[in-house]
Amino acid sequence: MLFTRRNALQLGALGVASWGTTFMPFTARAQGAADEYPTSAGKIAISPISHASFVMATPDLVIYNDPVGGKALYDGHPAPGLILVTHEHGDHFELDTLTAIVGADTKLVVNPAVLEKLPEELKAKATAVANGEKTTVGSIEIEAIPAYNTTEDRKKYHPQGRDNGYVLTIDGRRVYIAGDTEDIPDMRALKDIHIAFVPMNLPYTMDETQASSAVAEFKPAFVYPYHYKGSDPKVFAEKVAAAAGDVKVVMGPWYAA
Repeated sequence: MLFTRRNALQLGALGVASWGTTFMPFTARAQGAADEYPTSAGKIAISPISHASFVMATPDLVIYNDPVGGKALYDGHPAPGLILVTHEHGDHFELDTLTAIVGADTKLVVNPAVLEKLPEELKAKATAVANGEKTTVGSIEIEAIPAYNTTEDRKKYHPQGRDNGYVLTIDGRRVYIAGDTEDIPDMRALKDIHIAFVPMNLPYTMDETQASSAVAEFKPAFVYPYHYKGSDPKVFAEKVAAAAGDVKVVMGPWYAA
């Protein structure tokens, strides 16, 4: 089933409360309003920014994922308590943006390759986690999930063992941020994911068929197609609906004009 911030679905009439979250039609939202997912201690609020960047407010911390594009994109959002960086490519890691948005109490969680690229003042705030490792920031457990290409002519973009996805455990809700990856076994084996962010753009990650096939296997409650420039998220949504109708596909304004 497909949800978009720009359509006029009457979600209340569809029994949204029974799904454990609240959606509003785009026309009912304030400009820039976040998607909200209740937890026992409050809510997770997600604000897409651009491409692979988003802000996620939780009961404990405000999290920025792969923030790039300059500080102005984040004006109006609370300062980050935690910044996640999945890998070193310029659409995920940008020192000028990091330097501009990091506050006195901001912590960073990055993969080891990015740690080596940080200046000393940011390195002092950072924790590197490699594939399979875990760390905790505040009450949030963070597990580094592998992210890599499997197709032979794509392996040069994201070699196995270097880059991260992340699974965050937030007040009992598991949130999966895939990073740049194909539909690897580590993704397909995930369990109990409430919200997922899954990329699809060739040649760097995967196509809509690969992405939808993986989602149909690990079955998150909600999935955001992101990092999809050049791909068609509606095709992805149609394929998910056909293979795993209980998964709700949520469209965000990642490439809004």
